[in-house]
Amino acid sequence: MIEVDGDQFELDAVAEKVAASASVDGLIHIANTPKQIKQLWSTRKALSLSLRKIAPKKINEDVVVPVSNIPALINGLQALSKQYQTPIVNFGHAGNGNIHVNLLVQLGKLETAKACLADVFELVIALNGSLSGEHGIGLEKRDYISLELDPTAISIMKKIKAQFDPGNLLNPDKVFPIN
Repeated sequence: MIEVDGDQFELDAVAEKVAASASVDGLIHIANTPKQIKQLWSTRKALSLSLRKIAPKKINEDVVVPVSNIPALINGLQALSKQYQTPIVNFGHAGNGNIHVNLLVQLGKLETAKACLADVFELVIALNGSLSGEHGIGLEKRDYISLELDPTAISIMKKIKAQFDPGNLLNPDKVFPIN
């Protein structure tokens, strides 16, 4: 799904160029009306919830890589999916390199999925990316933050947090690994 934006007098021409560039038989449909646009966005918004029905558990992470590294990321994710025999569904914001990586976890395969996720994060960092594109580090990624930041950077960040939150009341135990 590609959305173009810009000068209203040039949008049709831009959309046609994008469609021609991305054209694969049977895969291009241009939404021209507000109703068609709404239908496409409804489908996109339903995707994440639909994935929860395919597998008993879904691990979803947002990562970001330079736009030029998106093909390498997608190829790497396909290889990890095959290696760990864990389905991975990706979607996101190609314009800024932010990709939502969804690991579909089958019963009894949580440890395998966690190992796969660790390799996903290592792949992202190897591609000059970041562990979070828009949703932050939180609890899920805190144990991986040292892949992206060195001990000095983490120490400085902890000191800044302590300055503004000396009682550690705001989001305790999030972002920074627990030592």
